[in-house]
Amino acid sequence: MDEGEDVPKDFIKLKSEKLSVDEVSELVISPYCGAVSLFIGTTRNNFEGKRVIHLEYEAYTSMAETEIKKICRDVRQKWPSVKHIAVHHRLGVVPITEASVIIAVSSPHRAESLEAVMYCINTLKATVPIWKKEIYEDEYSWKENKECFWANSEK
Repeated sequence: MDEGEDVPKDFIKLKSEKLSVDEVSELVISPYCGAVSLFIGTTRNNFEGKRVIHLEYEAYTSMAETEIKKICRDVRQKWPSVKHIAVHHRLGVVPITEASVIIAVSSPHRAESLEAVMYCINTLKATVPIWKKEIYEDEYSWKENKECFWANSEK
């Protein structure tokens, strides 16, 4: 097979509908790759002893997409063998147990895809303008990511 038949691609999507692990993983599968690594971030039902009802996400969409594209470029520089990258993030209400974010990366071998997925989620949390609100039984709280550079710069 000609390598040109499977050109590396980035699949970035911010949407309010339920995310699909199957859809995201199928985007990155390649006959040239023996590894597909996934990260699935889900809504848990608790935080620091409080019962979480659901999460709500808001984003500066155009800027978020631009920042995710930068992450994909960085991944390709750090791990040149990475083939495809998919980053899907949900916006709006995300019920308990449902996915807020799914990241998938394919590469010829597992080490690169596993490392790239970890880099993607950590960098996304630190740099992408997506905000999370945790809704509890009787209150809510906007959460900042501890990795977020702009939240920590003022402390």
